[in-house]
Amino acid sequence: MTLTPEEIRHREKMAKRKAVQDREVESKSIEKGLLAVHTGAGKGKSTAAFGMALRTLAHGGRIVVIQFIKGAWNTGERKALERFGDQVEWHALGEGFTWNTQDRAKDIANCRAAWDQARAALKRSDVSMVILDELNIALRYDYLPIDDVLADIAARPPMQHVVVTGRNARPAMIEAADLVTEMTQVAHHFKKGVKAQAGIEF
Repeated sequence: MTLTPEEIRHREKMAKRKAVQDREVESKSIEKGLLAVHTGAGKGKSTAAFGMALRTLAHGGRIVVIQFIKGAWNTGERKALERFGDQVEWHALGEGFTWNTQDRAKDIANCRAAWDQARAALKRSDVSMVILDELNIALRYDYLPIDDVLADIAARPPMQHVVVTGRNARPAMIEAADLVTEMTQVAHHFKKGVKAQAGIEF
Protein backbone atom coordinates (compact mmCIF):
# COMPACT_ATOMS: atom_id res chain seq x y z
CA MET A 1 0.00 0.00 0.00
CA THR A 2 1.37 3.36 -1.02
CA LEU A 3 1.10 6.08 1.60
CA THR A 4 0.32 9.66 0.79
CA PRO A 5 2.77 12.37 1.90
CA GLU A 6 0.25 13.38 4.58
CA GLU A 7 0.03 9.80 5.90
CA ILE A 8 3.84 9.54 5.96
CA ARG A 9 4.13 12.78 7.93
CA HIS A 10 1.49 11.56 10.36
CA ARG A 11 3.30 8.24 10.92
CA GLU A 12 6.62 9.99 11.49
CA LYS A 13 5.02 12.42 13.91
CA MET A 14 3.32 9.63 15.87
CA ALA A 15 6.54 7.55 15.93
CA LYS A 16 8.40 10.48 17.51
CA ARG A 17 5.56 11.01 19.97
CA LYS A 18 5.58 7.31 20.92
CA ALA A 19 9.33 7.39 21.51
CA VAL A 20 8.93 10.35 23.88
CA GLN A 21 6.05 8.66 25.66
CA ASP A 22 7.96 5.37 25.98
CA ARG A 23 10.94 7.15 27.53
CA GLU A 24 8.62 8.93 29.96
CA VAL A 25 6.99 5.66 31.05
CA GLU A 26 10.34 3.87 31.39
CA SER A 27 11.65 6.62 33.66
CA LYS A 28 9.02 5.83 36.31
CA SER A 29 10.08 3.12 38.76
CA ILE A 30 8.32 3.91 42.06
CA GLU A 31 5.42 1.72 43.18
CA LYS A 32 3.56 2.82 46.31
CA GLY A 33 0.18 3.32 47.87
CA LEU A 34 -1.28 6.63 46.72
CA LEU A 35 -3.37 9.25 48.45
CA ALA A 36 -5.85 10.51 45.85
CA VAL A 37 -8.13 13.48 46.50
CA HIS A 38 -11.25 14.18 44.42
CA THR A 39 -12.56 17.66 45.15
CA GLY A 40 -14.22 20.65 43.48
CA ALA A 41 -17.78 21.86 42.94
CA GLY A 42 -18.49 19.57 39.99
CA LYS A 43 -20.36 16.27 40.05
CA GLY A 44 -18.54 12.95 39.96
CA LYS A 45 -16.08 12.92 42.87
CA SER A 46 -17.48 9.84 44.59
CA THR A 47 -18.33 8.24 41.25
CA ALA A 48 -14.67 8.48 40.21
CA ALA A 49 -13.60 6.93 43.52
CA PHE A 50 -15.94 3.98 43.01
CA GLY A 51 -14.56 3.53 39.50
CA MET A 52 -11.11 3.13 41.08
CA ALA A 53 -12.65 0.65 43.50
CA LEU A 54 -13.91 -1.44 40.57
CA ARG A 55 -10.42 -1.55 39.12
CA THR A 56 -9.02 -2.69 42.46
CA LEU A 57 -11.69 -5.37 42.83
CA ALA A 58 -11.08 -6.62 39.29
CA HIS A 59 -7.44 -7.24 40.26
CA GLY A 60 -8.52 -9.22 43.32
CA GLY A 61 -8.00 -6.48 45.89
CA ARG A 62 -10.08 -5.79 48.97
CA ILE A 63 -11.67 -2.38 49.56
CA VAL A 64 -13.18 -0.62 52.55
CA VAL A 65 -15.60 2.27 52.06
CA ILE A 66 -16.25 4.72 54.89
CA GLN A 67 -19.03 7.19 54.15
CA PHE A 68 -19.07 10.41 56.12
CA ILE A 69 -22.06 12.80 56.10
CA LYS A 70 -24.20 11.21 53.35
CA GLY A 71 -24.06 7.67 54.64
CA ALA A 72 -27.81 7.42 55.16
CA TRP A 73 -28.41 7.20 51.38
CA ASN A 74 -29.29 3.84 49.81
CA THR A 75 -27.04 4.12 46.77
CA GLY A 76 -26.66 2.12 43.58
CA GLU A 77 -22.88 1.97 43.92
CA ARG A 78 -23.20 0.30 47.32
CA LYS A 79 -25.61 -2.29 45.93
CA ALA A 80 -23.30 -2.97 43.00
CA LEU A 81 -20.03 -3.17 44.92
CA GLU A 82 -21.45 -5.36 47.66
CA ARG A 83 -22.03 -8.03 45.01
CA PHE A 84 -18.27 -8.66 45.28
CA GLY A 85 -18.93 -10.28 48.66
CA ASP A 86 -16.14 -10.24 51.22
CA GLN A 87 -13.88 -8.20 48.93
CA VAL A 88 -15.92 -5.16 50.00
CA GLU A 89 -16.67 -3.67 53.41
CA TRP A 90 -19.04 -0.70 53.50
CA HIS A 91 -19.56 1.51 56.53
CA ALA A 92 -22.19 4.25 56.10
CA LEU A 93 -22.01 6.23 59.31
CA GLY A 94 -23.50 9.59 58.42
CA GLU A 95 -27.11 10.66 58.72
CA GLY A 96 -27.31 13.09 55.82
CA PHE A 97 -25.84 16.43 54.89
CA THR A 98 -25.23 18.97 57.62
CA TRP A 99 -28.12 21.17 56.51
CA ASN A 100 -30.43 18.17 56.97
CA THR A 101 -29.27 17.07 60.42
CA GLN A 102 -28.85 20.60 61.84
CA ASP A 103 -27.21 19.03 64.88
CA ARG A 104 -23.48 19.80 65.08
CA ALA A 105 -22.83 17.65 68.13
CA LYS A 106 -24.45 14.63 66.48
CA ASP A 107 -22.58 15.24 63.22
CA ILE A 108 -19.28 15.37 65.11
CA ALA A 109 -20.10 12.16 67.00
CA ASN A 110 -20.98 10.38 63.74
CA CYS A 111 -17.80 11.58 62.06
CA ARG A 112 -15.68 10.43 64.98
CA ALA A 113 -17.33 7.00 64.86
CA ALA A 114 -16.65 6.89 61.13
CA TRP A 115 -13.02 7.85 61.69
CA ASP A 116 -12.63 5.02 64.20
CA GLN A 117 -13.68 2.64 61.40
CA ALA A 118 -11.34 4.40 58.97
CA ARG A 119 -8.39 4.19 61.36
CA ALA A 120 -8.94 0.45 61.73
CA ALA A 121 -9.02 -0.01 57.92
CA LEU A 122 -5.89 2.11 57.50
CA LYS A 123 -3.98 -0.35 59.69
CA ARG A 124 -4.90 -3.43 57.66
CA SER A 125 -2.35 -4.79 55.21
CA ASP A 126 -5.03 -6.97 53.57
CA VAL A 127 -6.97 -3.89 52.42
CA SER A 128 -5.86 -2.59 49.01
CA MET A 129 -7.95 0.58 48.97
CA VAL A 130 -9.77 2.71 51.53
CA ILE A 131 -12.35 5.16 50.21
CA LEU A 132 -13.11 8.02 52.60
CA ASP A 133 -16.23 9.38 50.96
CA GLU A 134 -17.06 13.02 51.84
CA LEU A 135 -14.22 13.20 54.36
CA ASN A 136 -13.39 16.65 52.97
CA ILE A 137 -16.76 17.91 54.17
CA ALA A 138 -16.13 16.64 57.69
CA LEU A 139 -12.74 18.34 57.69
CA ARG A 140 -14.15 21.57 56.28
CA TYR A 141 -16.51 21.89 59.26
CA ASP A 142 -13.78 20.86 61.73
CA TYR A 143 -15.66 17.74 62.78
CA LEU A 144 -12.31 15.93 62.83
CA PRO A 145 -8.78 17.23 63.56
CA ILE A 146 -7.01 17.30 60.21
CA ASP A 147 -3.55 16.73 61.71
CA ASP A 148 -4.70 13.45 63.27
CA VAL A 149 -6.43 12.40 60.05
CA LEU A 150 -3.33 13.03 57.94
CA ALA A 151 -1.11 11.26 60.47
CA ASP A 152 -3.32 8.15 60.37
CA ILE A 153 -3.34 8.17 56.57
CA ALA A 154 0.45 8.57 56.43
CA ALA A 155 0.93 5.63 58.81
CA ARG A 156 -1.00 3.15 56.61
CA PRO A 157 0.62 0.09 54.99
CA PRO A 158 2.98 1.20 52.20
CA MET A 159 0.99 -0.31 49.29
CA GLN A 160 -2.48 0.73 50.44
CA HIS A 161 -4.29 3.33 48.34
CA VAL A 162 -6.57 5.94 49.94
CA VAL A 163 -9.17 7.97 48.05
CA VAL A 164 -10.68 11.04 49.73
CA THR A 165 -13.72 12.75 48.24
CA GLY A 166 -15.70 15.91 48.88
CA ARG A 167 -15.63 19.52 47.83
CA ASN A 168 -13.49 22.17 49.53
CA ALA A 169 -10.49 19.97 50.29
CA ARG A 170 -8.32 21.59 52.95
CA PRO A 171 -4.91 22.89 51.76
CA ALA A 172 -3.12 20.42 54.06
CA MET A 173 -4.98 17.51 52.44
CA ILE A 174 -4.06 18.73 48.97
CA GLU A 175 -0.43 19.15 50.02
CA ALA A 176 -0.30 15.59 51.39
CA ALA A 177 -1.91 14.02 48.31
CA ASP A 178 -0.13 12.25 45.47
CA LEU A 179 -3.02 12.84 43.07
CA VAL A 180 -5.54 15.69 43.21
CA THR A 181 -8.43 16.02 40.77
CA GLU A 182 -10.74 19.00 40.86
CA MET A 183 -14.17 18.48 39.33
CA THR A 184 -15.39 21.69 37.67
CA GLN A 185 -19.08 22.25 37.14
CA VAL A 186 -19.94 23.55 33.68
CA ALA A 187 -23.67 22.72 33.70
CA HIS A 188 -25.96 20.80 36.05
CA HIS A 189 -29.44 19.50 35.33
CA PHE A 190 -30.56 20.25 38.92
CA LYS A 191 -30.49 23.97 38.11
CA LYS A 192 -32.96 23.29 35.33
CA GLY A 193 -35.48 21.68 37.64
CA VAL A 194 -34.46 18.04 37.18
CA LYS A 195 -34.61 16.08 40.44
CA ALA A 196 -32.07 13.54 41.72
CA GLN A 197 -32.54 10.24 39.91
CA ALA A 198 -31.53 6.64 40.51
CA GLY A 199 -28.48 5.70 38.47
CA ILE A 200 -27.34 9.32 38.18
CA GLU A 201 -27.23 10.80 41.69
CA PHE A 202 -27.54 7.63 43.76
